[in-house]
Amino acid sequence: MPDHSTKIIWHKVLENPSNLPEGRVQTVTAGHRSFCLTHYKGKFGCLDNKCPHQGGPLGEGSIENGLLRCPWHGWDYDPLNGKAPGFDDGVDSFEVEIREDGVYVGVPVEEEHKRNVSDVMVETMVNWGIDTVFGMVGHSNLGFADAMRRLEAKGKLNYFGIRHEGAASFAASAYGKLTGRPAACFAIAGPGSTNLYTGLWDAKVDRAPILALTGQVATQVVGTGNFQELDLVQAFSAVAEFNHRVLTTSRHAELMSLAVKHAILRRDVSHLTFPDEIQVLEVPENKKAKDPENRITPLQIAPPKESFEKALSFLKDAKRPVIIVGHGARFNMPKIIELAEKLQCPVLTTFKGKGLIPDHHPNGCGVLGRSGTPIASWFMNEADLLCVFGASFSKHTGITPKIKTIQVDFDPLALSKFHQVDAAVWGEISVTVSMFLEQLNETNAIDQLPEIAERWEIWKAEKAKRLLEDHSKGVSSIAVFDAMNQTIPENAVITVDVGNNAYSFGRYFECKHQSILMSGYLGSIGFAFPAAMGAWAAAPDRPIVAVAGDGGFGQYMGELTTAVKYIMPIKLILLNNAELGKISKEQRAGQFDVWKTKLHNPNFADFASNCGALGIRVTEKSQLIDAMKQAIRHDGPAMVEVVTDVSLI
Repeated sequence: MPDHSTKIIWHKVLENPSNLPEGRVQTVTAGHRSFCLTHYKGKFGCLDNKCPHQGGPLGEGSIENGLLRCPWHGWDYDPLNGKAPGFDDGVDSFEVEIREDGVYVGVPVEEEHKRNVSDVMVETMVNWGIDTVFGMVGHSNLGFADAMRRLEAKGKLNYFGIRHEGAASFAASAYGKLTGRPAACFAIAGPGSTNLYTGLWDAKVDRAPILALTGQVATQVVGTGNFQELDLVQAFSAVAEFNHRVLTTSRHAELMSLAVKHAILRRDVSHLTFPDEIQVLEVPENKKAKDPENRITPLQIAPPKESFEKALSFLKDAKRPVIIVGHGARFNMPKIIELAEKLQCPVLTTFKGKGLIPDHHPNGCGVLGRSGTPIASWFMNEADLLCVFGASFSKHTGITPKIKTIQVDFDPLALSKFHQVDAAVWGEISVTVSMFLEQLNETNAIDQLPEIAERWEIWKAEKAKRLLEDHSKGVSSIAVFDAMNQTIPENAVITVDVGNNAYSFGRYFECKHQSILMSGYLGSIGFAFPAAMGAWAAAPDRPIVAVAGDGGFGQYMGELTTAVKYIMPIKLILLNNAELGKISKEQRAGQFDVWKTKLHNPNFADFASNCGALGIRVTEKSQLIDAMKQAIRHDGPAMVEVVTDVSLI
């Protein structure tokens, strides 16, 4: 029984005594505590809900032979006073009053919250600029979650509860790709943490900063095969650049500072795992959180003189220079475009860099490589110098090693990664380009702008012919992206999935000022919709559009309910051809039989409506424009499901 000198607060826990029949028990909540309310021999009792042995919830037990039995291990207690007959242990009991308006229990006034390890680390995380978290709250991360709840209540943090942890890491990855700043993903021990893995690898290989926060079982049982226990530091060792278990003796604010600093500077994955008991370990009230003041140096590094001058001489001598930009140049485009205008030369992008220069810009030539346009490939083949900024030279892009090449990158390991380039320039891109502009007084470059316009006209004529193709088996992909060209807002963020839908998007969608996000090096199917959630969290004032195939959306379709819950106005363009079309194409190319690529799909538009979103189904090309306009106008999540022809890509 609690000390009666303690002040008691009365809480109504039942509207009517008849709601709990004789001989029954139930769990009730008063303040932040749960209790076991009992009705036995005409009296009501209130006991602590937690069995002292294994923590079993007594409110889920039953009264048998006059005793309340714990549902977990069968221990018996008196249902009114909480004593265990024949033993000196038991559970606390609390006063109960039956009043005219219901049943009340009297419980001691709650103590004020005492500052703990989680408070210090969450405050430090927020001070460093991580104010967005995607995750799932569960039994092994409750202490850390409660610290985030307190900061969210103060308006300092935004937490989005998702349906699958893989969606959390994809969303955080997309946030990092769009902003260059990390968001966090959050999971329980064991399977919750392992579900983060794919999205973390997506962030890692695309150089997006991200922070993974995982719960862990109590330190005492780590390594014993406990329920949902696995060594998370070992499990994350391959993916995480910074990877630590939080200990009692850790310098907690400093540890979180180092985790965030590594994520930002390395553009990589940082991981911290928190054993259950350490999350709520009390700390002195004066133990302060850290912030980034004087912890990060300015990053505007100028290139070494020798490599810069070599590259400069190449630019001065070239007659047909071509600039190629990758995703790594996304924050430096104004200066790069200025350089292209000075050289009157084409600008090509990698697939990940799609949209970094508008397709209607006089220097813009679209995407180079497998997902690209014949315009881009034409100018690479005609070039006498390639000037590459922030690109990785992947096979997908197909940057030829046979033409003289300048490569500029902030990461020295990225320089000459796949083959030797002629001028490898290590430096911050905007600084290096500014130096080119200052010192590039005279060049031999010819004006290639008329030729760019000519090649665009040839490609537009070809697209117009393809737009007329119709096999009466669904809408063509080119028609979908032609409609998007006419309807998607110029300032939208577009997240793109993997598959034929992505290839067609790269080829046919003409970017204006949209930002494009995709799973680049990892190429993970299912990326688009969770990424759209991350993009919305990062840029809530911009229109957010996801482009996915039925195979990709099917992997995370439950997250549509997350978008509805948080009123995320994501517009999903879903290409439904009832097939993993890219895999079928690869099987044919490899001279294999097409096998197991057909899909059994629901009516996705009806599914969207059932989730509380707007769902529109398109079966004819003539319906596309109106459907997309309706979705864009809709105040909330919306899906345009287009039944497409798998052969018209």
